[in-house]
Amino acid sequence: MAEKISALDIPEEAPPSVELAERIRGHVYFAKVVADNGGPQADMVAEWIAEELGVSKETVLVTVAEGEVAADDMLLDLKDGEWAAFLKKLDAVRDREGGDFVVDGRTFDDVEGPESLLRAIGGVGMVRRVREVIALRGFRRNGMDAALIDVDLGPNRRRYPTYPAIELFGEGIFIRFNEELLGAWEEQPGVRARAGILTRRKEHSALADRLDTPEPRYVALHTLAHLIIRRLAFESGYASAALQERIYANSERADKTAGILIYTASGDSQGTLGGLVRLGEPSKLIPLIVAALDDADFCSNDPVCIESDKQGASQMNLSACHGCALVSETSCETGNRLLDRQLLLGGSDVKGLLEDVLTEVRRLG
Repeated sequence: MAEKISALDIPEEAPPSVELAERIRGHVYFAKVVADNGGPQADMVAEWIAEELGVSKETVLVTVAEGEVAADDMLLDLKDGEWAAFLKKLDAVRDREGGDFVVDGRTFDDVEGPESLLRAIGGVGMVRRVREVIALRGFRRNGMDAALIDVDLGPNRRRYPTYPAIELFGEGIFIRFNEELLGAWEEQPGVRARAGILTRRKEHSALADRLDTPEPRYVALHTLAHLIIRRLAFESGYASAALQERIYANSERADKTAGILIYTASGDSQGTLGGLVRLGEPSKLIPLIVAALDDADFCSNDPVCIESDKQGASQMNLSACHGCALVSETSCETGNRLLDRQLLLGGSDVKGLLEDVLTEVRRLG
């Protein structure tokens, strides 16, 4: 079972603190401080490094103490940078910077559609070009609880880890959601109780370190991403297996994230042909989302599916199955886990994030 990590190529400089940490880790004597961390030589060598780099000895020792970054923390940091890069691009109607990250921003000022849906969306980015890099960190045999077999190819694994990687080029649609509306919704007791079921199961799962925190916003936006992917298979010219998702849903940040990216990528340096990005135009995207919600409103396995809270691998899905919400596992960040139609479309004891959309559409005829 492969363990990989992917990142989008964004025009974002590393913060000074990260650059400084890399300089310290790259010093020829850094390995000696690590080897003797807490020992008599560590302070002396740390002081040498500090003098040469013009920093304090304490800064060097703190960098040593931080150690290696866990895979899930690394992915979270990557997503934080991507989120910030997307938000900067949403302000420009036409991105003229070029490069491998080209996003045209769109608003909903003159777009017709259900008011409940228009209020929920805070902006859209038509991703005309994106570069993704995927690195293989290692693999596990038999199961996810097995030891990781590292595939680091570097001559010095501690200081310069080197992993085999590929680059892909493509296009996509980025959707940002209204934080105020989302924050008020996820504070409802029924909503938190529903998401809490998955939180408790994740804590006892062998995949706990590989899954995002199943807070309400993550589960709802993740489910919506799946529904959109399934609908795009009929609208974009791409098979659903050719589409992928990136979910930005984290309420622990100071600037909370709430968005999804649906994209496709290939090994061709010219990227893809635009069949997906054109659907990011609000006049096309709003009807597409409404159709995706309508597709999932009734599942061929209902009422069993909609009333269930134990589906999927390790019972990490609630009301979601192959008939309504699952996609190809290669398209999903979590291998078709952490999905629930009730948190998106509503249920007997929970208010769905977009529950009012279909009600409004059907009322207006």
